[in-house]
Amino acid sequence: MKDIFTIANLLGIVALAALCSAQWRANSRLDAQNYRLEATRLDQAAKIADQEKHIAADAADLDQLRTQLAASNDALKSTQGDLNSLTREHESLKTQHAALESRYSQLESQRDQLKAVFDKWIAAVAQRDEAIKQAGRQIQKLATERNDAVVKFNDLAGKYNALVKQVESGK
Repeated sequence: MKDIFTIANLLGIVALAALCSAQWRANSRLDAQNYRLEATRLDQAAKIADQEKHIAADAADLDQLRTQLAASNDALKSTQGDLNSLTREHESLKTQHAALESRYSQLESQRDQLKAVFDKWIAAVAQRDEAIKQAGRQIQKLATERNDAVVKFNDLAGKYNALVKQVESGK
């Protein structure tokens, strides 16, 4: 009987070891799952805190956007008034522009007339310059002829004086 108790005890110990092993595995899985769940909870808590910060920032941005939108509406109204004023000024400038274009056309016509007169004047000046050049050449020719005549006269006077001296010395 002692052997039966020993075998039963051995079987009980083995069963207890198997039960402890199964319990240890279950506890390990539960601890790992608990750890993962705790990590997930902390991660989600951080995400929630981050989302709350974003919500607060978005609310501030929304308030700022509303303020900017109100300012933009005011600026739009002001700009619309300025645009109306500029439109009136533009119409006035268009009228002035039309008058200036008319004046410009008149000035172009006058310019063309003056250009024609100027071209005639240039032609007249060119003719005058040519006449002056021709007169200069003629004067130069006459001066050369005069100088030649003076040289001939001086030669002749020199010969005459020499002849007179010769005649006086020969007497």
